[in-house]
Amino acid sequence: MNEQNSIPISALQHLVFCPRQCALIHLERAWTENVLTAKGRLEHERTHKGFREFRRGKKQISGLRIQSKKLGIHGQLDLLEMEQTDPHGPDNLHSFNLKGTWHLYPVEFKHGKPKKNDCDRIQLCAQVLCLEEMLDILIDEASLFYQRIHRREDIAMNDALRTKTSKAIQDLHILFKNSVTPPPNYNSRCKSCSLKELCMPRRISVQSKYRQKLFTPQEII
Repeated sequence: MNEQNSIPISALQHLVFCPRQCALIHLERAWTENVLTAKGRLEHERTHKGFREFRRGKKQISGLRIQSKKLGIHGQLDLLEMEQTDPHGPDNLHSFNLKGTWHLYPVEFKHGKPKKNDCDRIQLCAQVLCLEEMLDILIDEASLFYQRIHRREDIAMNDALRTKTSKAIQDLHILFKNSVTPPPNYNSRCKSCSLKELCMPRRISVQSKYRQKLFTPQEII
């Protein structure tokens, strides 16, 4: 995959939430903030300042740049926790010049609360796929930390989630290649979207249905 065709992982989260939102942000460069997005942006900026904490047998690194050349995606990891499981085991983190065997645990911070859809989980899994490719290591679990409830949601990196993530990455590349903004699909998610004034999902959906009805041949009685 050409590095020029690499797509930010954040676009993947937008795609799963709403393909039209993804296209408006990443293809048309349209963006407006509401209270939720502003708080989320500030929290991520604080997280991405790049602190490093080293304790015996445990390490934490924030703001780590990650990418997958194979999948054509890149991003920035909020937090990578590393714990030494065997100081005398085989070295598995040569990139960090660490001795022994280490267990990696990526953490993605979110402002809100757990969602019913998979947009956050797929974004997290994409980050895991990047780390696995970069470090040649297998990661079986990662975590979403939701600021509103101050609680982690542990996510198993199972085959089902990996398959969903791979499919979403393929769909994302198709969207970017075609460069066509999908029509709106007005639903409950639109109420909290910061782009609803630009997107106009309800008005465009009504107009689209009207045009379809107007130009659809009517049955002659």
